Amino acid sequence: MPGIEPLQPSRKPTLAPVTPPSPTVLRLVLGTELRRMRTQAGITPDVAAACIRCSTAKISRMETGHSPCKERDAADLLALYGVTDPHRTAEFVDLVRKAGERGWWRTYADVLPDWFEPLVGLEEAAASIRTYESHYIPGLLQTSDYARAVVRSGHAIEPEETTRRRVELRLKRQELLHRGDAPKLWVLLDEAVLMRPTGGARVMSAQLAHLLEMTELPHVIVQVAPFAVTAHTSPGNGITYLRFAMAQLPDVAYVEHLTNATSVNKRESTDEYRWILDSLSAQSPNPVRSRDLLRLALARYS
Repeated sequence: MPGIEPLQPSRKPTLAPVTPPSPTVLRLVLGTELRRMRTQAGITPDVAAACIRCSTAKISRMETGHSPCKERDAADLLALYGVTDPHRTAEFVDLVRKAGERGWWRTYADVLPDWFEPLVGLEEAAASIRTYESHYIPGLLQTSDYARAVVRSGHAIEPEETTRRRVELRLKRQELLHRGDAPKLWVLLDEAVLMRPTGGARVMSAQLAHLLEMTELPHVIVQVAPFAVTAHTSPGNGITYLRFAMAQLPDVAYVEHLTNATSVNKRESTDEYRWILDSLSAQSPNPVRSRDLLRLALARYS
């Protein structure tokens, strides 16, 4: 498609990110390194688990970045893997310490589900974010009124203060789009999203106007996936695909379900999600034509 380049499996940016990596991303880096060192040393997960007196399941969670690693456990594992350089061990343990720090989003722990927290941390360090949404405008592009309507649709009887904090968290996430090193955001919207007057005509009108304004940013791309396309290709659930500037980090696919989400970073799994997004994009109107569709939708609500 003119102007749009599908993600290539082997391409990885090599420049270091301008902003410090988030604790979530550091855990992913550490996990990747732990798995690499264990494999190089010829150590099985069972042996690694016995070394630090834990289950093989915990070793797996640590190596995929889903569980934190204790400093003592990191030192013991490095010794098991044959890493004897004290400076390298100290450096690694220091990264473990930083990976255990609290991200800014932890101040919203009262309204941040455990299954959603990883995505917020990954967004902070992503070089590119691709997302498909079939129900709502993505949170990174929502207005406050639209966000409130979405939040209330799923939490209709919660206290108003809780709703306010959920919306505040959503708006806080959007600040990354205005950084000097903002990630490239590529959104695929199911046509149904434009037909659904979330929050009413006034709220939807303001939301679409905001969406059009955001597409004027050079790093924000929006495509509308028509019914004719999503009827055959739609994955059903929302997908967010993240790629990082740190070359040692694997791509991550974050898949939303009704009350939870799954994040995967194994190549065989992320390849499938990347293919789905590439296929949807290739069959949908290009960004210029999609802007025309957004204007038509805005006219319906104005």
